[in-house]
Amino acid sequence: MKYILLIGDGMGDVAISALDNQTPLEAAATPAMDRLARLSELLLVRTVPEGYPPGSDVANLSLLGYEPELYYTGRAPLEAASLGVEIGADEIAFRCNLVHVDRKSDGALMMVDYSSGHISTEESRQLINTLQAECGNEQLALYPGVSYRHLLVFRGILPAGFITVPPHDYSDQDVASFYQSYQQVAPFRDLLARAPRILAEHPVNRERERQGKRTANGIWLWGEGRRPAMETLDARFGIRGGLISAVDLLKGLGVLSGLEAIEVEGATGYLDTNYEGKAQAALKVLETDDFVLVHVEAPDETGHQGLVREKVQAIEDFDRRIVAPIVEEMERRGEPFRLVVTMDHYTPIHRKTHEDWPVPMFLFDSRGIIAPSNQTYTEAHVLAAVRDNQKLNLPSGAAFFRRFVEQEGRGE
Repeated sequence: MKYILLIGDGMGDVAISALDNQTPLEAAATPAMDRLARLSELLLVRTVPEGYPPGSDVANLSLLGYEPELYYTGRAPLEAASLGVEIGADEIAFRCNLVHVDRKSDGALMMVDYSSGHISTEESRQLINTLQAECGNEQLALYPGVSYRHLLVFRGILPAGFITVPPHDYSDQDVASFYQSYQQVAPFRDLLARAPRILAEHPVNRERERQGKRTANGIWLWGEGRRPAMETLDARFGIRGGLISAVDLLKGLGVLSGLEAIEVEGATGYLDTNYEGKAQAALKVLETDDFVLVHVEAPDETGHQGLVREKVQAIEDFDRRIVAPIVEEMERRGEPFRLVVTMDHYTPIHRKTHEDWPVPMFLFDSRGIIAPSNQTYTEAHVLAAVRDNQKLNLPSGAAFFRRFVEQEGRGE
């Protein structure tokens, strides 16, 4: 049996007036997902336990069958695993965004862009390496990642009450009060005081400014944590395989769960990602192994930016360029397979951030489902299915994953 988990990050939404009061998932043309959903069971799954932040770290950890209550220590340690950065017992990893902020004369600090205009990996690598060369020391080390997403490792003790927040949660808002939290830690205070000048003078930013692009004029630390201890999926469920994503967070989850984190050239984490390369990489994994996870970040990124048409496009691309070719090839091969299409969390356009609502998904089995839904894949159809059958309402990602790979309750 082959197991395929396809995640359209942040696909879920609410009705939008610009889409005739449809959600992006309802408005998008998704023939592949619709065909499969009609033959599948529709499930509603709580991927974010009560009291946990509704981030991709918690939600995707949950979708892989790990209880966040037992395994979650923070987002950044997962990204460190992806980058091959060892986190010592006395060290704390932080996610380090390259951001664009607007420093006002009255002291306000506006979060203009959490991604610095989705700066390229090549450009951002130069900026982070320069910051490391000029500011790195025994307590701080910076490591380049992908696009605007990077890593900082801190050796030391954080003061009581130290708080960080995700920058994408505060787009177009004053974040000065959160910025003050960094001032409690002397190495952070020094780094954040020096970084704007270093970034402003860097040739990369000067060229971006010349081209009319948004510059990376600051850094933002968040998602801190220590290295988690996790059993592999092979040890827990007897499955081996690969994980395909442009995002270091997901790759780190792959490393820690014992999956091969597969690099795909041109995978960017945005609308211009290499969809075809991801689909082909997934099919190659399934030639020899029994599990693959494919993660697409674009719906989430467009949700954070409040881009309605682009979010619809991201969902359509996910359907046409990921779901369709993978299913068509698996059906051609004739091997039995179980496939799930889901989101990790909602990223509503009007909020520009995540919600911790239970997520709709469908579970397809090539051998057939006892009671197929006969419905297309939308938020409303899943909620209706669960109202009719509460057994389809699963309390956790761990419960979902057991159902997925061990076939518990198949076709109820």
